[in-house]
Amino acid sequence: MLQAVSVVHRGLFHSCAGLSVRMSSTGINPKGLLANRVAVVTGSTEGIGFAIARCLAQDKAHVVVSSRKQQNVDLAVATLQGEGLSVTGTVCHVGKAEDREWLVAKVLEHHGGLDFLVCNAAVNILVGGTLKASEEVWDKILNMNVKSPALLLSQLLPHIENRGMRAVILVSSIAAYVPQAKLGVYNISKTAMLGLTRMLSLELAPKDIRVNCLVPGVIETRFSQVLHKDEAAESEIPDMCSVLLHMLGQPEDCAGIVSFLCSPDASYITGESFVVTGFSPRL
Repeated sequence: MLQAVSVVHRGLFHSCAGLSVRMSSTGINPKGLLANRVAVVTGSTEGIGFAIARCLAQDKAHVVVSSRKQQNVDLAVATLQGEGLSVTGTVCHVGKAEDREWLVAKVLEHHGGLDFLVCNAAVNILVGGTLKASEEVWDKILNMNVKSPALLLSQLLPHIENRGMRAVILVSSIAAYVPQAKLGVYNISKTAMLGLTRMLSLELAPKDIRVNCLVPGVIETRFSQVLHKDEAAESEIPDMCSVLLHMLGQPEDCAGIVSFLCSPDASYITGESFVVTGFSPRL
């Protein structure tokens, strides 16, 4: 029954998880939703970013993965290429201007431009309240989580706007709607991503570039261990997410919606935020 629902509306809820119904496996579009398109996914060598990169590549996009460490890039590329997917990778700390320039250069060298940008890279260097954060903590978190996606997009924009199908996906967090006390500045940075999504959607609409936002709940990744590996914090997850389906999501739960938002099926959707939490406490 659930699998039947997943193919309603030409694949709106199609998932890239191995056991789920996939549009590209139904015969509807055997060449893939995103064939011959180029996608850049930051922070994509593990967790949610890796699942998104895999999903886009399974839908036949050429995907450029990136993260701060070469060994992680090499492992991710080898894994996905081993699955027969079209993936390349490069080191990129999106908080560093020279790394962003390098990423742009590698994309142009290998692909000549890009169609989709997924800004997933983020940091949280403080577990604690907002007023306990030093100026250095504020600067690092806001620089990485808010400023860097906007700067990277501005550098890539000339190479996106002349393409046929264009989309930008920013990644926020359920902490933007239901903040956790121990994630002080991080909560604020992810709330800012919602505003950035709305602003960029307005600015880029005349160029026919759509900008939307993925809002993951508590997903079982290394990054979220501060929540699901701590008994006291884990007890707050039901209140944080009002979970109906199960306690923790998996990275793959966030991937199919990104592929959809990049696809022609989402051509009339921009400036929206999509919550993937098991149940959203917001209206």
